[in-house]
Amino acid sequence: MAETWGNAPESGADLHLDLSGEGSLRGRLMRALREAIRSGRLAPGTRLPPHRSLAHDLGIARNTVANAYAELVEEGWLHARQGSGTRVAQRATPLPLDRARPSRRPHRPRVTHSLMPSSPDAAAFPRAAWLTSTRRAVAAAPNDAFGVGDPRGRVELREALAEYLARARGVRTEPDRIVVCSGFAHGLQLLGRVLTGPVAVESYGLDFHRDLIEKAGRRTVPLTVDAHGARIDELPGTGARAVLLTPAHQFPTGGPLHPERRAAVVDWARAHGGLVVEDDYDGEFRYDRQPVGAVQGLDPDRIVYLGSASKSLSPALRLGWMVLPPWLVDEVVAAKGPREIWSSAVDQLALADFVACGAYDRHLRRMRPHYRRRRDQLVGTLAERAPHIRVSGIAAGLHAVLELPENTEATALRAARRRGLALDGLGPYRHPDTTMPRREGLVIGYGTPPDHAFAAALEALCLTLPDPA
Repeated sequence: MAETWGNAPESGADLHLDLSGEGSLRGRLMRALREAIRSGRLAPGTRLPPHRSLAHDLGIARNTVANAYAELVEEGWLHARQGSGTRVAQRATPLPLDRARPSRRPHRPRVTHSLMPSSPDAAAFPRAAWLTSTRRAVAAAPNDAFGVGDPRGRVELREALAEYLARARGVRTEPDRIVVCSGFAHGLQLLGRVLTGPVAVESYGLDFHRDLIEKAGRRTVPLTVDAHGARIDELPGTGARAVLLTPAHQFPTGGPLHPERRAAVVDWARAHGGLVVEDDYDGEFRYDRQPVGAVQGLDPDRIVYLGSASKSLSPALRLGWMVLPPWLVDEVVAAKGPREIWSSAVDQLALADFVACGAYDRHLRRMRPHYRRRRDQLVGTLAERAPHIRVSGIAAGLHAVLELPENTEATALRAARRRGLALDGLGPYRHPDTTMPRREGLVIGYGTPPDHAFAAALEALCLTLPDPA
């Protein structure tokens, strides 16, 4: 008899027991149960199936199971009590993981505080409102929502996004030009399959995004980034057929794309048959003024707009959206595949309701002052404790850059690791082919810690910063 599933309807548990090997059935069953307890698969206090139920499912005699249970009770592995059945004894604890099997994981410093960028405050996720939208959306969903999914995404979500993006971000689109994806990175992967020629990118940006483009067979070429954003005047000399920009709030340096450069990139796309890929990185979070509208509104036929719920709600939702020029929709849908295998239909329906009922707007209005207070606290703490450190970038988004003296970034990062503080330096964001002078700095994600831990995280940060020269 080989590995067998024991199904226990009375206890609601399935047991995977290996009854192979030599010896009597009772002995093999006892050995399998000991191993399940020793490995931790059966935790202390777990109720085991009744004799009759387990015997039926394993195809063995009831007395065999009863005798095995009784002997394991005597050995101390199990505990039997009238009225509560047979359970794994509390003292039958599994071996520690490092003794049960050798670990091959590399040693990682313990993280006490995280100021990693690009993450929202997970504790602020609107659980009650999201649950309400999920229940309402599932109750109202048509039957086809639970079948094979449309690769474009649920029409309910595309309709809700078309209305919201037009109203809040100045995007010009229709539901048929929106394709749902599982986040910005997935959207960029799909675009990489349909783009041709080199792709221009900002000289400071996520190396992960550059890798996605290059793995799709597209070479990336850097554009200088200054106080006014990417240098659009460099585009004609790159040979690029597309350009990836973060115009609302450049990541990571923190500035918006200047109005003249917004117009200039549209002129470039029209004149050269190019495509602008707009990463609307946390475009809803501007604290010193109204958020700048999307560049896409200037020319919907030459600009792809990419957004996601990762910063505004949670990266755990894995929901993003692409607003495409009409001529690109079919190619992107074909690259995605014949059916939806990336994003949950239930989550799409929930987000559609969440947007349509106004809960998304309410959540953003609540989070703007929350993150503004975080940024103000960061700036105020540094002004008091480290006035020689300058915070660059506009008051927006979920991150800020701390400008550091020359040759101090690596030292600050080592000091942070020693204090259990996770954060990023500017170095990895720099394109390897750029001719821009290297900048030294720390990229601080002030949205990441929960409220109760934020002050302690700032204290740890201050202790890692270099002293004045």
